[in-house]
Amino acid sequence: MEMRKITVNPLQRAREVFKTEAKAILDLSQRLDKSFLKAVELVSNCKGMVVLTGMGKAGLIAQKISATLSSLGTPSLWLHPAEALHGDLGRVREEDVVIAISTSGETEEITRLLPLIRKIGAKLIAFTGNLRSNLARYADVVLDISVEKEACPLGLAPTASTTAMLALGDALAIAVLEKKGFKKEDFAFLHPGGTLGKRLLLKVEDIMRKGEAHPIVNEDTLVKDVLIAITQARAGSATVINKNKKIVGIFTDGDLRRHIENDPKLLERKVKEVMTKSPKTIRKGRLAEEALKILREYKIDEIPVVDEKNRPIGLVDVQDLLKAGIV
Repeated sequence: MEMRKITVNPLQRAREVFKTEAKAILDLSQRLDKSFLKAVELVSNCKGMVVLTGMGKAGLIAQKISATLSSLGTPSLWLHPAEALHGDLGRVREEDVVIAISTSGETEEITRLLPLIRKIGAKLIAFTGNLRSNLARYADVVLDISVEKEACPLGLAPTASTTAMLALGDALAIAVLEKKGFKKEDFAFLHPGGTLGKRLLLKVEDIMRKGEAHPIVNEDTLVKDVLIAITQARAGSATVINKNKKIVGIFTDGDLRRHIENDPKLLERKVKEVMTKSPKTIRKGRLAEEALKILREYKIDEIPVVDEKNRPIGLVDVQDLLKAGIV
């Protein structure tokens, strides 16, 4: 097929697309009314799943909205309308809320589902640009996603309309989030593999060095023996304790460098004479993120982890935070 050359400047066209889609969202925001509040109530109070369905581009938008709802604490799934007609409708239950997306409201695969959804007893929210459509007639709540025009110069490709769908889905998801009291800790729990999840969930004991990897020495131990303990543990420091097993100091590579040039008898000295006294510590049960803040604030590389009696039980090194993805 022969293609006609386009003479419009690409930058000009791109700006027109942004302008058209921005207007579609602005118009949508001005149309929001009590129907949106009803939709928020239905989704917030849903005892089952929020089921998103749509065909073609609307289906792709439905998948994204479903994923957003799920990540923000509202269990959701996406249902392909054609597959629903061949058995997947069994996923929908009476306690579910179905959100069906169709600009025309007359998409065949969607309209064939409508009486079946009603028979199941699930509530139906419609995203449609046709308030007189079959989809609108069957819905418990109708949200108007009509747009003045598509950004496509041919007026054919879904552009402004899909932008409006997506924006409305995001608005609904965020409104539901606030109504349900969803917090950043809840978000972290649902995103344990992400950086935010790790920062809000990982505790110091989850990543600290312990046992043989964390050398602990008595304050009367000679420096040469402390260095042997550090080397054997492949560590960068040793935690120093008193006879009551409480932490009194830390001996690091920095302490060694500061003293070795000016003290020829350093190796024969007791570690309590050259250690860093009363070091910064962090209590067991605190977040790894808090350990990172302390390391950054005081410009140090290690911090001992202590129990409620100030006894060392581990050590967090900046490298441990890097490996855990906290930094």
